[in-house]
Amino acid sequence: MIRARLGDWALALVVPLLLLVGYDLWARGAGDFFFPPLSVIGGNFADDWLFERVPTDLLPSLGRMLAGYAIAVVLGVAAGMLLGSLRTLATALDPVLQFLRALPPPALIPVSLLVFGAGDSAKVFLIALGALWPVLLNTVDGVRGVDQTAMDMARSYRIPTSARLLRVVLPAALPRIFAGARTALSIAIILMVVSELVGASNGVGHTVQLAQRGFNIPEMWAGTLLLGLVGFAFNALFVAVERRVLRWHHGSTGRGGAPTVRRSRLRRERPRPALTPTRTAVVLESADAGPATPDGRVPDARRP
Repeated sequence: MIRARLGDWALALVVPLLLLVGYDLWARGAGDFFFPPLSVIGGNFADDWLFERVPTDLLPSLGRMLAGYAIAVVLGVAAGMLLGSLRTLATALDPVLQFLRALPPPALIPVSLLVFGAGDSAKVFLIALGALWPVLLNTVDGVRGVDQTAMDMARSYRIPTSARLLRVVLPAALPRIFAGARTALSIAIILMVVSELVGASNGVGHTVQLAQRGFNIPEMWAGTLLLGLVGFAFNALFVAVERRVLRWHHGSTGRGGAPTVRRSRLRRERPRPALTPTRTAVVLESADAGPATPDGRVPDARRP
């Protein structure tokens, strides 16, 4: 098991390393101003994002992103449980939800700045609005996909509605909820950067934009590299939490490192003889003959 996981990790690192080595060789040979070598980008990354800009730009960006993501998950799960359980309410609110879902969050930046101002509230609002819909739709789908037999059994045992939602509906919908939450996480990181491009005074997106406008290309690439690493780290953390919480689901579906069972040797069953016409007649005669006599002989059914 451990050797297989190490092999998977090594295989997953081969392609990124080859891409980095290929880019560095090409950049050193091309000498393009807009594509500096990895050594230059790495030097700017170490100077800016390992010490200097972490408290002033990285931590505020992560704080706004996590706040908006948490709001989206809580509201999405709560509203999804309600809409998935009450089809009448879902039908009544469907036009409004579809209209709001069709609005791109970047187009709402002027509205958010007008309503919330240029502070952190506008950025958190945009992140929460964009990350809400994957969680909401997947939760509704998961609630509606609960096994009806389990729901009928819970009603027959007169389990209260609150306990039914927490003990039956929510665990059954968790795989879909986690799928939507994982998609919402990537959307939250994207909107974190987008929200910092307008009306921001700090943040990773704001720093990358300033570097691009000032033609500080190595610093721009260093910020882009940081965003990729942040997304990779959050995705890995999310997958680890998902595997632990949904361990029962991955074990039942055979995914996510489910325990393997060593089967013993199967017993070879002797094939049953085919029923030929002669054997069928014998069986029928034995069945019609009746019970055996005390001395072990079966009476002949053909004799009166």
